[in-house]
Amino acid sequence: MKTRLIIILSIIGLAEYYSFILVRSSVRNMPTVWRVSLTVLYLALTIVSWLGLILFRQINWAGVPHLLRNVYIAFVLGFVVGKILVLLVMLIDDIRRLLTWLVTSLAYGGTNTSDEATGGIERSLFLKRTALVLGGLSLLGFTYGISNRYKYRVRKIKLRSASLPDAFKGLRIVQISDIHTGSFDNHAAVAHGIQRVLDQNADIIFFTGDLVNNHSEEVDPKYQEIYSRLKAPMGVYSTLGNHDYGDYVQWPTPQSKIDNLNTLKSIHAAMGWRLLMNEHIVLERGNDKIALIGIENWSAKANFPKYGDMRKAYAGLKEKNIPFKILLSHDPSHWHAQVIPEYGDVQLTLSGHTHGMQFGVDSKWLKWSPVQYMYKEWAGLYTVGEQNLYVNRGFGFLGYPGRLGVLPEITVIELA
Repeated sequence: MKTRLIIILSIIGLAEYYSFILVRSSVRNMPTVWRVSLTVLYLALTIVSWLGLILFRQINWAGVPHLLRNVYIAFVLGFVVGKILVLLVMLIDDIRRLLTWLVTSLAYGGTNTSDEATGGIERSLFLKRTALVLGGLSLLGFTYGISNRYKYRVRKIKLRSASLPDAFKGLRIVQISDIHTGSFDNHAAVAHGIQRVLDQNADIIFFTGDLVNNHSEEVDPKYQEIYSRLKAPMGVYSTLGNHDYGDYVQWPTPQSKIDNLNTLKSIHAAMGWRLLMNEHIVLERGNDKIALIGIENWSAKANFPKYGDMRKAYAGLKEKNIPFKILLSHDPSHWHAQVIPEYGDVQLTLSGHTHGMQFGVDSKWLKWSPVQYMYKEWAGLYTVGEQNLYVNRGFGFLGYPGRLGVLPEITVIELA
């Protein structure tokens, strides 16, 4: 843990150093008033950005006007990511310069090989401009991403399984995940997203956790009415995510935290959602049956809780001799850590949690997000043998009030 912290702090320090060097060199030829003003402005923005990140959980964001909050958070993220990009480009240039110096020193006995002496431009004008452009694009990109927070994308897949009973072939499942109601600021936009879910004509709807950020009251009467519109012939089933337990805020008393969770459970019921708490049910179609298992949050990551009890949820299923099983489990790390090694007859696991980090490249040709360095399975379909995992990219957003490259998702899975 200490080593990781040292590495992170070193990267931050280098990013700040290179960014300041780049800003200073960019304003060097400006009149004194402009040079001093822009340098002071840059330093002030840097301080404000880091204060926002360091004190993020202490700030009462609910009391900040939505527009101001959204623009501020987007700017801070763009500012910080931009500096990381500057670090990468400037470091490449310094490594290039160092290697050039070493080679020429060994070959020519220390002859002056600076950029100026060889007819080049100090610190490579091309790379310097590249760093500036990337930093600017980062700022613009994260600001633009705010406009994508309600641009729901419907993703459709067909999943084949030899274990699926005939009566369930053609079953249309819709999955949504990670609503994070407390982050929303537009009832109409959310209602549009719910209508898009309904437009998929699902046989059954699954919600895989994180209805709220922390507090049950985030689901105000209007949002409760909107979510209650979700209906399907075979029902709407849900499970809890790590944020639903209220673990990330301070509570006046231990009982108030318990009461908050109980209220959230009652909201699921009031909306017509069947909340599965470490249990399973049997779904029937004609003479055939499949099992639906739902557990509380279970994560293989140390920073997230293990409330789920798979053994309790699975108990009795062996005796029922049901050929096909679907598991609702919020955190995708559960799949490799426990489901694959211990429950090889669970053919389909549905998860969420990662949001695709709400930032990355998410196309047919390339999938990349920083979250992949923390989660091996972070978006889309994964298969090991006869077992499948689908990780939904999330319906809502958390922290960063936008989506850059990874849009909010409504998943349609047709079983075959």
